[in-house]
Amino acid sequence: MNSLQTFDLSPFARSVIGIDKIERMFNSALEGVGNDGYPPFNITQESEMSYRIELAVAGFTDADLTVSVKDNTLTIKGARKEESTERNYLHRGIANRAFERSFALADHVFVEKAGLKNGMLEINLRREVPEEKKPREITIEI
Repeated sequence: MNSLQTFDLSPFARSVIGIDKIERMFNSALEGVGNDGYPPFNITQESEMSYRIELAVAGFTDADLTVSVKDNTLTIKGARKEESTERNYLHRGIANRAFERSFALADHVFVEKAGLKNGMLEINLRREVPEEKKPREITIEI
């Protein structure tokens, strides 16, 4: 008789910036219900304690975007103003829709800065662990 062996991979499901397994499950479940992955994004680790989120937001200006942090949740919102001129589009493939993306940040991760260049919104994150939380060596007394 064969037995099925399972492995708990949950320790590996949490990313370095705190996007946890539950959020991933909700995002996956909602992909067919309006959350179509727009705008696309990358998350990179720049160094041991710094990370970057890049979102492709072509057509949005800095006035169209907001970046905020509340309760360890980074939220990026974009909403373009409607154009006042009427155009006759033969093909309209460039997205002109509002969006909202949220990322759960791990403890001690904060937003350093955000910038917009060539249609890419870059958000730099830094992890700073307080001294009292860092590992320390204990001297053994004799």
